[in-house]
Amino acid sequence: MPGARVALALGCAGALIGVAAGPAQAAEVSFATKCVPPAASGLDPVDGTTKVEITAPATAKVGDEVEVVWKFVQAASKNPDLIDLPANSVKPSGTLKAAGAQTAAVPMEGPQENPAIPKGGDMVLSDMKGKLKLTTVGEVTLTPDAYKITAFSTDTNCTPTETVQSAATIKVEEGEGSSSPTPTPTPTETGSTSPTPTESATESPSSSPSETDGGQTDFTGEVVDIPYTCESPIGTQKATSTIQINAKKDGGNFDLTVQFKKSPMNSPANIPKDSIKPSMDVVLGGDDKGSVHVEGPTNAEDIKSGDPIEIPDMTGTYKPGATGESTLSPGVLTIEALGTTTKCTPDKTSVSLTLDTTEQEGGASGGSSSTGGGGSSSSGGLAATGSEDHDALKALGLVAGTAVLLGAAVFTFLPGRRRLR
Repeated sequence: MPGARVALALGCAGALIGVAAGPAQAAEVSFATKCVPPAASGLDPVDGTTKVEITAPATAKVGDEVEVVWKFVQAASKNPDLIDLPANSVKPSGTLKAAGAQTAAVPMEGPQENPAIPKGGDMVLSDMKGKLKLTTVGEVTLTPDAYKITAFSTDTNCTPTETVQSAATIKVEEGEGSSSPTPTPTPTETGSTSPTPTESATESPSSSPSETDGGQTDFTGEVVDIPYTCESPIGTQKATSTIQINAKKDGGNFDLTVQFKKSPMNSPANIPKDSIKPSMDVVLGGDDKGSVHVEGPTNAEDIKSGDPIEIPDMTGTYKPGATGESTLSPGVLTIEALGTTTKCTPDKTSVSLTLDTTEQEGGASGGSSSTGGGGSSSSGGLAATGSEDHDALKALGLVAGTAVLLGAAVFTFLPGRRRLR
């Protein structure tokens, strides 16, 4: 991608463990790099230039353990105009090569700390640090190698495409009690993929649809699997979700509750409160037609990294537009997350609940029914068949709405061409 750039840097004075160490030195180096965004983003690999500054002590003794710092000097790219990246959502890691009198692959890692980065804003990544135990008298050179950027559990792996020049040299002198070389550390892989978020299996037993009779007021729907196609700002995702629709009779109307029976995933990062909001248009069938709009609340509290991400219960009021037997099926799901909208449409749907209804004035038939704002109209033309898949909810909620988006946004490099599938 002509003109596309990645900017990494190393930097800031490195602390030295050992009083014999000399003053810190800093040097900058740049090298051609190929960065491969996460496969789910649909983005092409990017060829750019990495600029790095390394800080390390100029002199030290055998036996000293020195700290090296990798600082981002310049980001030639910007956060693309997809989404705002929240604070503390991006984490860098990589490898620094030691050569000369001693060889080693030094693991480098930065904290998951960054300011909020708006759409089109400059990328800001934390400094990476690593430690090297000095074992041999002579000069040890330090050269940056491959690195990885992790954002919301997605990785962009960046590898040099040319020979990289060393960025710093440590002159190692004899130390007390240490004269012979010791085995060099085992290289650490930095291009590996982050662990896949675990999925919570919290499905409750399914219940058969209930029909109204006598004085019954509570009705439990059947748990159904719904395959979705989700359209987000970065492209299309597929997922199957497990959903249940329940109702409570209130006069001639019904208070609906739509529940997701599985947690989408564990949160790969800290998520600010009021960041995620779901809604759905429940499809009406049988004697009634149209839809019922239901909404869930935004997350009231911050979600800590590693905690389950739950789709909250969505509620709304169904005002029947016909007398007879009406069916309710999961319909279009909308996830608003961190300034983006992901809309998921069922490939096919299944009836979760059947109710005996009496037409109410201003009822749904042919339109929409809601207490929280109108939903989109539907004629109920989706096939009422079950899903053959039973995957966890992966493209909904955080994954399609935020994680995949954020992973793509981190390394959709600007200036240069931005490709969306």
